[in-house]
Amino acid sequence: MKNLKLFWEVPLRLSLQFHSDGETLRFCAFDIDRNRLFFLSSHNLIYTSHLSSFHDNGVWSRNASLAADAVTVRLDPGDSVTSFDYLMEKEALLLGTSNGLLLLHTVDDDDDDATQVVGRLDGGVNAVSLSPDGELVAVTTGFAQLLVMTLDWDVLYETPLRDGVPEDYHVNLMLSSIGIVIFCEFVFCFDFSGGGNSLPVSWRGDGKYFATMSDACGSDSLLKEIKVWERDSGAMLASSKQESFAGSILEWMPSGAKIAAVCGGKDGNECPSVVFFERNGLERSRFGVDARVKFLKWNCSSDLLAGVVDCGNYDAVRIWCFSNNHWYLKHEIRYLKRDEVRFIWNPTKPLQLICWTLGGQVTVSNFVWVTAVMENSVALVVDGSNVHVTPLSLSLMPPPMYLFSLKFSSHVRGMAVYCKNSKNQLAVYLSDSSLCVVELPSIETWEELEGTEFSVEASHTEMTFGSILHLEWLDSHKILAISHYGFSHSNQTSSTVGGLQGFYLQEVELECSEDLVPGLLTSSGWHATVSKRNTLEDLVVGITSNPVSKHSAYVQLSRGEIQELHANGRIVCNNCSSFSFYSNLADQVITHLILATKQDLLFIVDIVDIFNGELDSKYNNFVRIINNRRKEENESYINIWERGAKVVGVLHGDEAAVILQTNRGNLECIYPRKLVLVSIINALVQKRFRDALLMVRRHRIDFNVVVDYCGWQAFSQSASEFVRQVNNLVLMAVRKALEDHITESPARELCILTTLARSDPPLLEDALKRIKIIREKELSHVDDQGRMSYPSAEEALKHLLWLADSDAVYEAALGLYDLNLAAIVALNAQKDPKEFLPFLQELERMPNLIMQYNIDLRLKRFEKALRHIASAGDSYYDDCMTLVKTNPQLFPLALQLFNDHTKQMPFLEAWGDYLSNEKCFEDAATIYLSCFNLDKALKSYRAISNWSGVLTVAGFLNLEKDEILNLASEICEELQALGKPGEAAKIALEYCGDVNTGVNLLISAREWEEALRVVFMHRREDLIKTVKNASVECASSLSGEYEEGLEKVGKYLARYLAVRQRRLLLAAKLRSEELAASDLDDDAASETSSNFSGMSAYTTGTRKSSAASISSAATSKARDTRRQRKRGKIRPGSPDEEMALVDHLKGMSLTVEARRELKTLLVALMMFGEGETCRKLQQTGENFQLSQMAAVRLAEDTISCDTINEYEHTLEKYTQKVRTEMHKSEAFSWRLRVFLSYE
Repeated sequence: MKNLKLFWEVPLRLSLQFHSDGETLRFCAFDIDRNRLFFLSSHNLIYTSHLSSFHDNGVWSRNASLAADAVTVRLDPGDSVTSFDYLMEKEALLLGTSNGLLLLHTVDDDDDDATQVVGRLDGGVNAVSLSPDGELVAVTTGFAQLLVMTLDWDVLYETPLRDGVPEDYHVNLMLSSIGIVIFCEFVFCFDFSGGGNSLPVSWRGDGKYFATMSDACGSDSLLKEIKVWERDSGAMLASSKQESFAGSILEWMPSGAKIAAVCGGKDGNECPSVVFFERNGLERSRFGVDARVKFLKWNCSSDLLAGVVDCGNYDAVRIWCFSNNHWYLKHEIRYLKRDEVRFIWNPTKPLQLICWTLGGQVTVSNFVWVTAVMENSVALVVDGSNVHVTPLSLSLMPPPMYLFSLKFSSHVRGMAVYCKNSKNQLAVYLSDSSLCVVELPSIETWEELEGTEFSVEASHTEMTFGSILHLEWLDSHKILAISHYGFSHSNQTSSTVGGLQGFYLQEVELECSEDLVPGLLTSSGWHATVSKRNTLEDLVVGITSNPVSKHSAYVQLSRGEIQELHANGRIVCNNCSSFSFYSNLADQVITHLILATKQDLLFIVDIVDIFNGELDSKYNNFVRIINNRRKEENESYINIWERGAKVVGVLHGDEAAVILQTNRGNLECIYPRKLVLVSIINALVQKRFRDALLMVRRHRIDFNVVVDYCGWQAFSQSASEFVRQVNNLVLMAVRKALEDHITESPARELCILTTLARSDPPLLEDALKRIKIIREKELSHVDDQGRMSYPSAEEALKHLLWLADSDAVYEAALGLYDLNLAAIVALNAQKDPKEFLPFLQELERMPNLIMQYNIDLRLKRFEKALRHIASAGDSYYDDCMTLVKTNPQLFPLALQLFNDHTKQMPFLEAWGDYLSNEKCFEDAATIYLSCFNLDKALKSYRAISNWSGVLTVAGFLNLEKDEILNLASEICEELQALGKPGEAAKIALEYCGDVNTGVNLLISAREWEEALRVVFMHRREDLIKTVKNASVECASSLSGEYEEGLEKVGKYLARYLAVRQRRLLLAAKLRSEELAASDLDDDAASETSSNFSGMSAYTTGTRKSSAASISSAATSKARDTRRQRKRGKIRPGSPDEEMALVDHLKGMSLTVEARRELKTLLVALMMFGEGETCRKLQQTGENFQLSQMAAVRLAEDTISCDTINEYEHTLEKYTQKVRTEMHKSEAFSWRLRVFLSYE
């Protein structure tokens, strides 16, 4: 669980000598020994630059350029370089040309003969690849020949790449580096005039094998195959099946596990796929890419695969990683299409990427792996345009699984999390330079979001943010960003904004225009504004908020490359592989550092030890001491059982857990003893005894720690609070201690019985089982000496009866189905034998199962009673039915106990009858259908007016046509009575065949378009006029309603503003009088305040008096009931008048159904040619909706204000504002465009 973060990026411009003449960069090579780059341009100039130039001071300045030396390589006219690589052994560059020249250019030689021709190949040089050990060179030619030679230019072997080429076919080769000229006769020729097909070569990391890609002989030119060759002998070991590989991309993973290539998708899928092959040529896996892949390259550690992807309007460098059998897209850097970006990985630094463009911009990007687990133990895993969210405190879901997902409009480049004051906010910056903000609900509600994907909108802004490198929250509405402008990958959609160029520190303010609803995720409506911007001159590698000072942050500047873990100005660990922080405090103050080393040791470090400088003495410099003779429990570290596992997060507080992720991707949760003890002690200090005892039990810690930490005397003072909190836990602990540490004796047994009897609820059956064992030992007369360790059964029973209710003990004895024990309990409880003996004797005469059944009925254990009577045989089937009908919750269990279909049917019918009586007709109908009781199913469906179900069941009953017609007519009438004319119309048309009634019902339902469709389908021209007249009449009625509603909106709003204004004036008057009254004595001021508290109807206070203070609870309840009944009414002068007016205005809004009906009416009017009526209706409806929405917004804006501006807070201004903002919103989608006014 980790994400790839770009923390260091320096783009510099390489000054090309012939830039004005169209000079571009074509190739790049890397010198590992001297850490320098070589670039070859289209004008055959070799530029040499050192990587140290990217660390110089001032490289972030606006006009900084990359220092480089340039030399020219002279080629014949028409010749061009096709391959370019660096030979470290010879300190020279090896160039291959289209005319077949192999050139060796000595980079540090200024003489004219620095470039030498070391060979010439017929057909031209197609590709040159140097072996990883630098001893061999593999060359492919234009004639599809493969040559492998040493650095002394001796040819080890030569072989054709295509099948079917004669063995006596050779390339005419001339080698001249050592003065020897060799001519090989050219006897066979192929026409490869198609040209442009590259023949790539890729070596395995150990140099033992290499792979090539070539066209498949005798097949379509689109089909190619991969061949694997042995280094020493040149023998072909394996080949892949013929595939339609895209381009000539071939890249063998340095670790040797996979060979990467690109081909079209399977089953005609147009999206290409990155395919991985094994050394034997078999396909191992693949993943899809949504664009054409132009180039692929592994990093030196084989954990990252980068590629250049053609995305249509732009090119992008994408970086993937593999974990848990899933390929994650971790990063994307966009470039302009015309730049044709290329890149190489630094051969010695697996997380450094070097990109260059045709125009000479060279960018060095340093990445770092950061944990995807945030401070609140929530994992946020980036995968392309998704962020997968998993709260590890709820469940340990290893990736690629997750709880829910956030979907963004572009690929995610980085993010920042804000978790304070119950707020969970996420800021994400994307590869298209946009910024997104998401506010998440409380983690406790996240289980409801399982499996959901939320689409997140980009924040609205008037300017671009450039290419963001770092992001950090300052507070819930302000973030800090490091961005750069003016480079090829800073902004792909527009030119440089406002002349900005270089790196800037930007403060961005956020505001959400939508209402934040608690418990819901907010992913839209955010507005971002850059409030401050400062130019940066130094390299920034990180920013973090200042926990001490609000609205401030620390900016980390680069001062060289540091590999150790530092804290407080000193080195903590120089072999750290991963770390995290843990807090056991409620305020989340860090208390421990969780540290994993490269030797797979896990250390739990106290923060105090870091500040006190006690690391060496306590943690032995974070290495394993081989000769250490201390016991294992005293060791300061934990051995990580799986090599290479990393710390990805922790669970804070009482959980005291560390989450590790293995190399395979699995998650493991461990509980270090040190953290567990710290959590227990923290709970004891806070006197959370129950939590402490639960942790002691869960982690099998000695219970004595509860007392030993504070001491016996201090603990005894809190004994009452301890007993109150832990209750049963204490009894369980005492009982366990008695059983494990106290020798057997009568007193011990009586104490154990006491803990069982005093539990909540009492464990009487367990106590009686112990007494039963004692009694059986007494009756057996065996081991008389052993019986001395126990009290007598009678003594134990009397002790139990003294501690617990005698009736409860008697029922517990019955629950054990031991009649003798029940009789003994009854006698010792001094029950009347006439009461219990007849009952026990009757039970004794019954069969065993029937006895248990009757006892269960007496004890109201109905589930056990059903199980026992069901096992008694078929003769008791009626008793089972009676029991289940009496206790309907047993119906599901009865269906499980009776597997016979014939025995299940009566239970199903009885269950349906019960549900029908309970008015659960839908469920009853389903159960009736399961037992094929169609008559009752039809009645149940009809009871809830489910006409579809009624008519379907009628079909199953094979009713006659007349019966179905009568049934449909009755249902049609019932639906009309219930106010469902639309559904009634369907029945009238589909079952009754009554077009007149059906059309009239559709008119009643205002389904105008459907009514017209039915009329024309049945060719009833006589009904067209009916529909037309009804639609015109409905339009006229609606226009009148909207005009009346418009007047009401103005009336209610005017009343609201008047009431609000008077309330504000009165509130101001009260405040001034309170200030004047503050000079009076306390009694007078108190009396004045009391008198004013309820004088006005425009205040929310209540008048209090001595009479009110003695009002009864019944009177108060009656008053609340009346207030609840009158809610929603506008009572002039009441304290709730303002809110009632606002609620009434909101209630006047057009519902979704009303808007749908309005649109279908407008369409129908246009069909009838009633354009003027349609225009008038749309205009009045639009005016009403605009006024209603404007009135609601005006009321909401003024409800929280202390003043009302009579010039700003007007309906006209708010109507114009709503018209502008909501012009294209979903609320106005009902309008016809033909009548929209020009805006």
